[in-house]
Amino acid sequence: MTGPRPMQILIPASNEAALIDGCLSALLVALTPTGATSKQVPVGVTVIANGCRDATAARARAFGEAFARKGWSLRVIELAQGSKIAALNAGEADLPSEAIRVYLDADVTVSPRLLGGLHAALDGPAPLYAGGRPRITGRGGVARAYARLWARLPFMTHGVPGCGVFAVNPAGRARWGRFPDLISDDGFVRLQFAPQERIAVPEPYDWPVAEGLAALVRVRGRQDAGMREIARLHPELLAREGKPPLGARGAARLALRDPLGFAVYGTVALGVRLRPAPDSWSRGR
Repeated sequence: MTGPRPMQILIPASNEAALIDGCLSALLVALTPTGATSKQVPVGVTVIANGCRDATAARARAFGEAFARKGWSLRVIELAQGSKIAALNAGEADLPSEAIRVYLDADVTVSPRLLGGLHAALDGPAPLYAGGRPRITGRGGVARAYARLWARLPFMTHGVPGCGVFAVNPAGRARWGRFPDLISDDGFVRLQFAPQERIAVPEPYDWPVAEGLAALVRVRGRQDAGMREIARLHPELLAREGKPPLGARGAARLALRDPLGFAVYGTVALGVRLRPAPDSWSRGR
C-alpha cells in the first residue's frame, strides 16, 4: 500500500448516552497519528449503538461535523440487539483490511498521544497487539480502594492487559475471523498473541471501575466467567497467557502496603465465589 496505514476505531456502546460524549470529546482533542513518512494517518471512528433505549446514537451523531473538521470520518451504526460481540462484528463488516484497528470502550477517555503511540507500535508487517497504560479510576471510596490494589497486580504492572482499549495491526487481525460469541472479547483477542507480541505503549488512558461492592462483584464475576469460558472453548489459547504469578509473598506485600485496598479486593473475590456465575455479557454499572 502507498501512504501511511489507516486507523479505524470501533466503539461498541449500549445505553452509553451519559458517557459517549466524554469518549468522543477525548478523541476530538487526540493528536492525529503520523506514519513513517510524517504524513497524517487517515482515521475513521465507528460507534455501534447496540440495544440502546437512550440517546446514545443521537449523541454520537451530533459529533459528525466536529470530526469532519478534524479530518476524521465518523459513522454510527444502530443494532436492535444488545450484544457487544454483534456490535464488533457489525462495525468491522466493511472496514479496509489494511487498517490498524483500535477497540475502545465507551467509558474510556484516551490521552492525546495514545493513538499515535498505538499506530507507531503496530505499523509493521509482523502480527502485533498493543495497549496503552491504564489509569484505573473510581469515584467512591470502595471503588478507589479496589482500583488501587488492582493497579498493583503483576498482570497490570508487567503485562499489556488491554482493559478498555486495545489495538491490532492487519497481520494480527488475520489471526481470527468473526468475533465468537464469548463473554470476554478482550481476553480472546489478547490470547491470540504471545507475550512477546504484545506491546505496551507508555501513553495513558482513563478507565473507570464500577462503583460499589455489588457492581464490583458483578464485573469481577463476569471477568472470571469470561476467562473460564475461554479455557473451556479455546484451551489452546491459554499457552499464550504469560501472566506473572502473584504468589504468597506478593500478596503479603500488597496487604502490608495497602490494607484497605487488599481488604476490598478480597471481599470482592469472596463475593464472586458466593454469587452464581454469569453466562453472558452484562453491564457492571
